[in-house]
Amino acid sequence: MQLRDIGEDALIERLVALVPHDPSPWAGPGDDCAVIDDGHGALRLLKTDALVENVHFTPDAEPHRVGWKAVARVISDFAAMGGKPEHFLITLALPPTLPVAWVEEFYRGIGTCLRKFGGYLAGGETSSVPIGSAAVISIAATGKVERDEWVLRSTARAGDAILVTGKLGGSLAGKHLDFTPRAEQAQWLVKHFKPTAMMDLSDGLAKDLPRLAKASGLGFMLEKSAIPITPGCSLQQALGDGEDFELLITTRPESLAELMESWARHFPELGLTQIGTMTSAGEGGELSGGWDHFKTLGN
Repeated sequence: MQLRDIGEDALIERLVALVPHDPSPWAGPGDDCAVIDDGHGALRLLKTDALVENVHFTPDAEPHRVGWKAVARVISDFAAMGGKPEHFLITLALPPTLPVAWVEEFYRGIGTCLRKFGGYLAGGETSSVPIGSAAVISIAATGKVERDEWVLRSTARAGDAILVTGKLGGSLAGKHLDFTPRAEQAQWLVKHFKPTAMMDLSDGLAKDLPRLAKASGLGFMLEKSAIPITPGCSLQQALGDGEDFELLITTRPESLAELMESWARHFPELGLTQIGTMTSAGEGGELSGGWDHFKTLGN
């Protein structure tokens, strides 16, 4: 059996079963970030992420945009749990033939993103890879979230409305290098209309909505005709391209009308669309597709 035979989610389930876990974590493996309660005020968020050449960016991609993406992905995960970024560690594993100017511009992209959304470079590591090998970039970061603003993907309830921000699809055409983490919108949500559950769309709606439903022990009914699609894209692209980095939100139906009205006043440039309803476990529809590192690349 090979990795492509089981896929990313099944692999993670196998691996986390092999190591010790904190006996009382607020959120263990499986959510957008790990959550640690140190007993002192806000909860701490821990996150790691990786970019691999020819998987997350191509060799001809502008390094400033790659740097932006490397940090923005992590900030998006913090936002999805209601949190804010703090400190970042950058690990680079690069071929020795890579131009110094490329690496410098990559770091300028990191700086641009940190200055816009907050957070500081705290350190990191550098290593070489054999000539001809892909560059690998690893980001580790800490964040924080106030105790009454913390949101998980595992706490949706049957009957909740399912919402998404923005438009979906088109990341493969370049949007994945220029997306804006919905940090401002997430902070507004947790303060004014705290979602019952939330996550960011990194692997595509077709992959991530079933993950949220499974984590919450629920099913879902998706209205495909309601999905907001990026102009020029198909429904299948909106479902499966991945790397939209929009927010997937569930909320109680009784607060939906007020939320939509208030959102339109505060964020008129960014859509918020209801695309379905959470159902009891075993009820509703199914989705297949989306990005899976081992199955998508293993075919």
